[in-house]
Amino acid sequence: MISSLNNRCLRSFLLYSRTRNFLSFSAHHQSLSGEPTLDHNARNPRPQADPEQFDPKTVRETLSTYCNDWKRAFEFFNWVETQCQFQHTTDTYNRMLDILGKFFEFELSWDLIQRMQQNPLSRPDHTTFRIMFKRYVSAHLVKEAVDTYNRTEDFGLKDETSYCNLVDALCEYKHVIEAQELCFWKKDSDFHKSTKIYNMILRGWSKMGWWSKCRDFWEEMDRRGVLKDLHSYSIYMDILCKSGKPWKAVKLYKEMKKKGIKLDVVAYNTVIRALGLSEGVDFSIRVFRNMKDLGCEPNVGTYNTIIKLLCENGRYREACAMLAKMPERGCVPDVITYHCFFACLEKPKQILRLFDRMIGSGVRPRMDTYVMLMRKFGRWGFLRPVFVVWKKMEELGCSPNESAYNALIDALVEKGMLDMARMYDEEMLAKGLSAKPREELGTKLVRGGADDG
Repeated sequence: MISSLNNRCLRSFLLYSRTRNFLSFSAHHQSLSGEPTLDHNARNPRPQADPEQFDPKTVRETLSTYCNDWKRAFEFFNWVETQCQFQHTTDTYNRMLDILGKFFEFELSWDLIQRMQQNPLSRPDHTTFRIMFKRYVSAHLVKEAVDTYNRTEDFGLKDETSYCNLVDALCEYKHVIEAQELCFWKKDSDFHKSTKIYNMILRGWSKMGWWSKCRDFWEEMDRRGVLKDLHSYSIYMDILCKSGKPWKAVKLYKEMKKKGIKLDVVAYNTVIRALGLSEGVDFSIRVFRNMKDLGCEPNVGTYNTIIKLLCENGRYREACAMLAKMPERGCVPDVITYHCFFACLEKPKQILRLFDRMIGSGVRPRMDTYVMLMRKFGRWGFLRPVFVVWKKMEELGCSPNESAYNALIDALVEKGMLDMARMYDEEMLAKGLSAKPREELGTKLVRGGADDG
């Protein structure tokens, strides 16, 4: 596994380096006429396509390294097609659409969708429009998202899947009221009685943290005669845990057992968390063992739940022992596994050792991993570890987002390094990212706050 990950990272790094050379060169010369910067292709202004180097997976990964710099991502996207004869797939188009949508480049996104339509190998699919729904709704452009759903008919994709994707996007980004209106007060809706739709809306109220509304909607499902499924119970148990009532989640679990409802691993994970919060981690471990006896194999989420409970209770040795046993039991630790440790450990050296171990084991950090660690070190007043994490992020080819920049700038400001902080502040603004207003840097807002939409 580690070997395959290293090979993938190497391919991505090589392609990233070559792309960076191209972009740097094209920025200065506006052409590829003087090719010495392009290694072995120096005599040929059009690099020959290498199937191994320019496969869709590697192109997608390289696009992801530019996910916080849409202009560079789009320039690479076009370059790899025109200069290297790479045939974009629906998957690589979708990745580019997601990056454009993140920066509200919707007109350009629709141009790209029209390009997709012209190639049989890259037709728009349900994922294409799910991305568009997500990006419109995250920008609070609900009408545009609904209009996009109506436009899916032009692509033969106006069906239950697209409808559910739209409702899911509305609920994911806290437009649950609009989702309810779309589902329950539209006479032409064919899917409003679906348990799946009700589960999405229930989860949407959970996302908003409106616990009383969650309870009312849970009861409304009974009044409307909606058949609750295992997913419904899993969502509501999670709501009870998050609302500070884990004992009620345990009670619901016991009711499910009486009704003969067979739990899946997702439901068990919620029960294990609820038991750990209400009765202690030892009770969680007992259910963990029982679920295996009942034929339900734990997944990485199950182990993560137990490890998090152990860490929160200061039982680090037991947590480390469980981490060591995971591969033996067919569950490879993921980035969330390590987040459980990072959230609770209190010594920078210990955290950095574990961080290196994580990367060495083949688990790549996510952007929120870097942000979590930089904020933690910055809060403690340790600047060197902040730069260790920042450097590792750059080495792994990750383009920092606004949260990463803000974490670094906050740490620099805290240490009084205002010139360096200002340099990073200007750098992120040049990329089109939103910097926090800071009085120390002379960027304090005159009026009362910024619009986060």
